[in-house]
Amino acid sequence: MAPIELNPRHGELGGYRFTDPGLLLQALTHRSAGAPHNERLEFLGDGIVNLMVAELLYQRWPRADEGALTRARAELVREAALAVVARELQLGARLVLGPGEMKSGGHRRDSILSDALEAVVAAIYLDCGYDACRAAVMPWFEAALAALPVGKPAKDAKTRLQEWLQGRQRPLPAYELVLESGDDHARLFRVSCEIVEPALLGEGEGSSRRNAEQAAAAAVLAHLDGMK
Repeated sequence: MAPIELNPRHGELGGYRFTDPGLLLQALTHRSAGAPHNERLEFLGDGIVNLMVAELLYQRWPRADEGALTRARAELVREAALAVVARELQLGARLVLGPGEMKSGGHRRDSILSDALEAVVAAIYLDCGYDACRAAVMPWFEAALAALPVGKPAKDAKTRLQEWLQGRQRPLPAYELVLESGDDHARLFRVSCEIVEPALLGEGEGSSRRNAEQAAAAAVLAHLDGMK
């Protein structure tokens, strides 16, 4: 594969201009396009995003308890939420993908977009340090933060299902991996969620087992809502 050439457009994203444009180029390069790709940056960026969002929530919601803060952070850093931010930054159009991912629409896939966003955050951190990175990145999350009910963000599907069952002193749900398929960089998981009282079974899919479990729990909750 021919080397990718830098141009001025590669050096700026979301209002931040890189001192080292090569960091941004690597952050936007999917493993399907060859090395150097963004997986190591994604690993670092995941931790940085979690820390920054936790810090932001701690400052903004001084009366929220640990549970509310934890649920709010989970909502803001989940794959689909990060993909929304990535689309607002138009990352999809700038991703460097291999031919197979290009044909399959990888630039639109939540998993690839969210991973790229985390890699970009890591690239900014390496380029300018934590404080400047936080100043550049946190505005990207303002809209999602403003949409959360202050101090009382919505609970995820697994939590709501567990609380529904516990409140009625019924057995907790059982989750089982039904199917795992796809290439290493585009895994698909299907998980079942079963409860015994009432007897219900739901299935869900996602790019990670955790996401699939959430979708399966949501399917069971939908059945319960339909029984009311």
